[in-house]
Parts: sequence; structure tokens; C-alpha cells
Amino acid sequence: MQEYEMKKNIAIIMGGYSSEFEISLKSGQVVYETLDSTKFNAHRIHIFEDKWVYVDSDNNEHQVDKNDFSVTVNGQKITFDCVFNAIHGTPGEDGFMQAYLDLVNIPQTSCNMYQAALTFNKRDCLSTLKPYGIKTAESYFVNFGDDVDEDAIISKVGLPCFVKANKAGSSFGISKVYNKEDFKKAFEVAFKEDDEVIVESFLDGVEVSVGVITYKGEVTVLPITEIVSNNDFFDYQAKYLGQSQEITPARLTPEEEEKVRTVAKKVYEVLKMKGFSRSEFIFKDGEPHLLEVNTVPGMTKASILPQQAAVAGISLSDLFGNAIEECFKGQPH
Repeated sequence: MQEYEMKKNIAIIMGGYSSEFEISLKSGQVVYETLDSTKFNAHRIHIFEDKWVYVDSDNNEHQVDKNDFSVTVNGQKITFDCVFNAIHGTPGEDGFMQAYLDLVNIPQTSCNMYQAALTFNKRDCLSTLKPYGIKTAESYFVNFGDDVDEDAIISKVGLPCFVKANKAGSSFGISKVYNKEDFKKAFEVAFKEDDEVIVESFLDGVEVSVGVITYKGEVTVLPITEIVSNNDFFDYQAKYLGQSQEITPARLTPEEEEKVRTVAKKVYEVLKMKGFSRSEFIFKDGEPHLLEVNTVPGMTKASILPQQAAVAGISLSDLFGNAIEECFKGQPH
């Protein structure tokens, strides 16, 4: 006789404190609607700076008890077996939620605290990977309040170049700079999002996005997506407002594909990642150069990682369910 197992209570956290909260709410809602209801009880939790609330099926809000991440609805206390992390940006992608959930002993679907913090900081992530032979663009770093030496920047990274917020996702706080006069405005835009800025050389080549996940216990590289922006670069509009073409599988030669798959898998393993990840690369002289690593990639139907999973024959329900199964592994039952 099969032992009856209770359905697991899954809290899907969404929202966040950054410019990306709207995308996160969409991602979280897709997870909520897609999770296999025969295995999981899905619950929505909105995390904002001014409130952490449980949103019930009638869209009423109930305060989350931060002591143990529980919620009481109509006198019934609900606790969670696992947290599905759908927060893009802070505090879900930079390590804060990971650390908090670790302290209250609740497993979660994304990477651990240190990996989240490290990958969220483009400068530190690229610096960590460099000794492993991972190629990146030339870069120059500026902290808020530093004197900006435009000539020094140009001599290191050349023109055109990108000025980016160092710790922000979704292409917020990013500008393409063609001449010296543009730097002032570009820094203003970037410093709105972060107090650290990274200036990177422009790599003129095919841009690809590579999803790497742990699927059924194996580190798995998903089919690769080529990004062709109708805009000047893959900015927020291109990413979310349909102003780009995303071609999966990417139009790469077998050699290029093999190279980028190998590098993406190496990045995931070197950093000891788990859960979802999506890395962006640009080919220069036939070699993939890493731009950044996202650890809570978009989960909407239009998002890149779900598109890649679909090409690999993995349904959304399976993709999300697998993430939850993986986070129970190694947990004392």
C-alpha cells in the first residue's frame, strides 16, 4: 500500500524592492498558476519594503510573521515546506531572502546566499571567474563620489562602451556611450539604481542567453537563445516590451555552441550554483565573453528560460516542480 503523503505547502515569493517588482509579480503569478496542484499547495507571498503579505485566493492580504515566515488566516496558522523564489533584484536575487530563509530553516529554490550576493555584483562575479579562464569584456569600475576620469575610462575600454549599474538586474540603469560628452548623463542614470557603476567595452558580436539548471539531479544546459535587439542594445524595452527577437535555438556554428555550453556549465559549477541560472554572453573573435549571471531569471511565458525549457521538451509545470523537488534534496525530512 502506498504511503499517503501530504501535499507540500509552497510559498511563492514575488515583488521585491527594486524597479523590477512588476516583472517579478508576473513571474510569481505564472508559477502560482502553473504548479501541479496534485503535488503542491501554492501560496502567494508579496514581499515589499513596507509590507510582507500573504495574498489569499480572494486577493485579501494577511501579514506574514517574520519570526518563522508563517501566516495566520481565519485563525489557522500556515507554515511552508519550501519557498519558490520569484523575486528579481533585491532582496530575492542578492542573497537577503536566501539568508533569512536559511535562518528560519525553510528550503528555497534559488542558489544560496553567497552565490546570490556574488552573482548580483557584476564586478565581483566577473573578478571571481577570471582566474578560471572565463573571458569577459574589458571593464572599469567607478564608485559613487569618485572623480570620473573619462580619458582613463576611454583608454581602458574604448568607445562605444556601456555604463551599467553594477548591482541591478533587468537592464535598468544602463546606457550605451558613443562619445565623451555622454558619460555625465550615463553615470546619472546608473547611479539612480546603484552606488557602484561598471563601464564595459562594447563587444560587437552575437549575443546569446544560456540557461543552466539542476534538472533531476543533473547540471543541465538548456537550448541556447540568440538575442537580436531591434533597439541599440538589449535594454529593458527590448527585454520586456517585445522590442527584440529571441531565437531558440540560437544560430551558432556547432563549435560556437559547444564553446558557450561548456563555459556556461563551468560558470555554474565553479560558482557552486543551484536552482535556475541564466548567463548572457557575447561572441567576440569566435569566443564567448560572459556579461552577467542571473540567478532568478524571468518566469513569465515570454521569458527566455521558459522558452528554452519548452524547446528542451520541459513543460513549465515540470520546470517549476523540479525546482521544488531539487530544493528538498539534502533536507532532513
